[in-house]
Amino acid sequence: MGSPESEIGRYSNECQHRVKIEQPFAIGQYAVTFDEYDHFCAATVQWKPEDAGWGRGNRPVINVSWRDALDYTEWLSARTGQVYRLPTEAEWEYTARAGTETAFWWGDSITINQANYGRNHNGTVPVDRFQPNLWGLYQVHGNVWEWTSSCYDEDYGGTEMRYVSKNEVGSLAVRGGSWNNGSDRLRSAYRNRHTLTFRSFSIGFRLVRSL
Repeated sequence: MGSPESEIGRYSNECQHRVKIEQPFAIGQYAVTFDEYDHFCAATVQWKPEDAGWGRGNRPVINVSWRDALDYTEWLSARTGQVYRLPTEAEWEYTARAGTETAFWWGDSITINQANYGRNHNGTVPVDRFQPNLWGLYQVHGNVWEWTSSCYDEDYGGTEMRYVSKNEVGSLAVRGGSWNNGSDRLRSAYRNRHTLTFRSFSIGFRLVRSL
């Protein structure tokens, strides 16, 4: 994980280090969509998040907190009999990179034809826009930040490999950058954080299924 000191746009909290992922897992090709999350809201009779006027359907759900995302994983797990959760920070970066070591999965530079960033679309776009990475994952760079299940640690103290319960306190790591960020924040190694209850028009989530 992390970035080399030579990477353009690098921040000090991106210490390059080796991690080991102990258990196999599957990860969604796409961020969870409004269609999927609205179905959950209807089934559980609860508030539907606002779409900022950009549309719902196949766009990534936004305005969901980390706890909202965990509620969704618990509901889906109970409904399917499978174990769904948010990825750890290590799992997120591992799958976003798809075996690469460059700033983005395709290389060290970026254009508006490769990701949604820099307010070029003035909002989110459908989750299947742009080319997927080498492992078939769409939009690991840009469109929306994605919640992880790892507490944020500035110095990478091992929390990047652990997932926490919704009763934990502190800040959670978010990854990937969004439609309104500059390209430096879309890099595979870039790290951000927010509190458990924070909601924004630039944050969504992607699911992991334990195998």
